[in-house]
Formats: sequence, C-alpha cells, structure tokens
Amino acid sequence: MGMTAVWKTKGEQGLEVKEAEVPKPKDDEVLIKVKATSICGTDLHIYRWDEWAANRIGKNIPYIFGHEVSGEIVEMGKSVKGLNAGDHVSAETHISCGYCFQCKTGNEHICENVKILGVDTNGTFAEYLTLPYRNAWVNDKKIPHGLASMQEPIGNAVHTVFDGEVAGKVVTVTGMGPIGVCAVGLCKAAGAEKLIAVGRHANRLAFAKEFGADVLINGKEEGVDVKKEIMDATDGKGSDVFLEMAGSPSSFNTGIETLRPGGRASILGVFSKPFEVDVTGIVFKAAKVNGINGRKMFDSWYKTKSFLGSGRIPFERLITHKFRLSEIEKGFDVLMKREGMKVVLEP
Repeated sequence: MGMTAVWKTKGEQGLEVKEAEVPKPKDDEVLIKVKATSICGTDLHIYRWDEWAANRIGKNIPYIFGHEVSGEIVEMGKSVKGLNAGDHVSAETHISCGYCFQCKTGNEHICENVKILGVDTNGTFAEYLTLPYRNAWVNDKKIPHGLASMQEPIGNAVHTVFDGEVAGKVVTVTGMGPIGVCAVGLCKAAGAEKLIAVGRHANRLAFAKEFGADVLINGKEEGVDVKKEIMDATDGKGSDVFLEMAGSPSSFNTGIETLRPGGRASILGVFSKPFEVDVTGIVFKAAKVNGINGRKMFDSWYKTKSFLGSGRIPFERLITHKFRLSEIEKGFDVLMKREGMKVVLEP
C-alpha cells in the first residue's frame, strides 16, 4: 500500500513530495497513522541544506524527514508492551540503544548510539510511520493532535528552562521562535522575577509579551544595542540565567557577556557552523555553560504533560498556520519569511 511522503532527495535547498510504501512495524515497533506533524527549526536546516545539515545528514538522503508528530496506533509488533491499538501518541525522537554507558546511567537522550527520528531514520512527514514502542508517548485523547504534535519542542524548552533554578531569577531568552516563546511562558509560570526576550521580529516578540516577557528587545531595529539594553534592564548586574534558543553566534556571545558572575547559560540553539567564543570571559565569570540536547527521557515529557494540563501557558496560540501535508512548501515559505510561528501539517 502506498502513502504520500515528503522526501529529502538532493543535497540542496528543497524537498520532494512523492509516494512511499507504508512501512511494516518490526516486533518492537508500532505503526502510527499520522494525524498532525509540525515543522521545526531542525527541519528548516534540512530544507535549506545549510552546512550543519550537509555534515549531519548528507549520508542519509534520500529519506523522509520530519519529527514532530501526533497520531494513532493502527498496528503493533508482537513484542510491544504497554500500548494499545487506537492510542493517541507522540514521538520521543531520540531512539536510544538501551545498553551503552549513557543509557545505563539515566542519560538516554545522549545515548552513544542514538538515532534521531527524521534525521537518521525516516520521519513524520508522511501518512504513516513506524516507531520503537518505547519512544511512543501516550497522549490524552482530549488534546488536539496539532497541539500534541508540539510536545517534542515544548519538551526542549522544558529541559532548557529547568536545567537550573529560574524562580526569583532574572532570565534572558534569545531567539523568539516557538521554543523560545515557550521558554518565556515556562519561566513566567515557574516564578522568574524578570524576563527579557531578545529577538529580531516584532510579530514574534509580541508572542513573547503575551507569554509573559517583561522586557522586549528587537535586535533588528536600527540603533538598538542589545548588550546595553540587557544591562540597563538588569541595573548593570547582568542576567542570572541566559537561555540561547536562536542558534546565533552574536546572540550567544551577547548572552555570555551580559551574564552575571556565577550565572547559568543553557544552550539549545543549533549553530550552522563553528564560531569564536571568549572562553576566558566564561572562566573569570565562573559561569556555568550547559549544552541542552533534546529532552530528558522521560522526565521532560512528564513535566510537559503537567504544563499542558495546567492551562497556565497558551501553547495552542503558537499554531498560526495549518496546511495539508502535500502543501508543505507553503509551510516552509511562511517560516522562512518569519510570517508565522508554528506550522502544523495534516495528511
């Protein structure tokens, strides 16, 4: 049986919508009928085919990409446990081996043999996908599929925000894409004293304000000195916490420069290529700089579920556009022009 799928077939900007065979689940897999799949910043890297994508994914093409999903289990392998046909599920995208040192010490998200759904394996931009049953997260059927498909990126924000304390802290968040805005909302809900949102697009900064930002800084506006604005907003002391969501060298360096001594920087952004960093400045500040990779399995998912259920953060507001899967290029066009926030695709 055939299905519509979105393929990365060439090492250049673009994609191809074409038929694929519906996959058969292995003994430890489930077959999921996709109800909603959303476009992520990583997908933009792949679509544009920048240096990161070429180095990370080049050997995998042709393949089906995409990784944010909500759907329904329609078939199960004989070894599957704890799941049922008809369950609504989303996907933890880090497919871990289960036997390496990292997996055995509670760090499956940085498994030594990890495969990433939609990066190393066929992904979610299709009518069906197979997934190891351990990576299927069961959703409350009351949650709309479009919102449920966003749990993976919301989980990234959860992991980044709660990498340390935020209650009573002054927090700077750079990069007002969906994950950055989610981080603002999470910090506000967790009791941050002041939230500084730094971005380059007024419409996205407006979302940050709606989600609880106290100070908005548009680095694209003429005459704006982001470093000065942050220092002025913190009475010259700098931020207690810096969350980097932009994947921008200038954002990273400004965030470190405006971090108070002893502060915490948690870095989620993916950078297209290496860049220069003043490590001596980090040393003399005794700053704590942590890389964030995905979600803690499955601690971040339980926290995400709690925030979704609380209704305290209007995550659903981030869905600005919906298209059919076959119209996916319209979705990428919207995001590349920064005209929307979250684009949800429905087969």
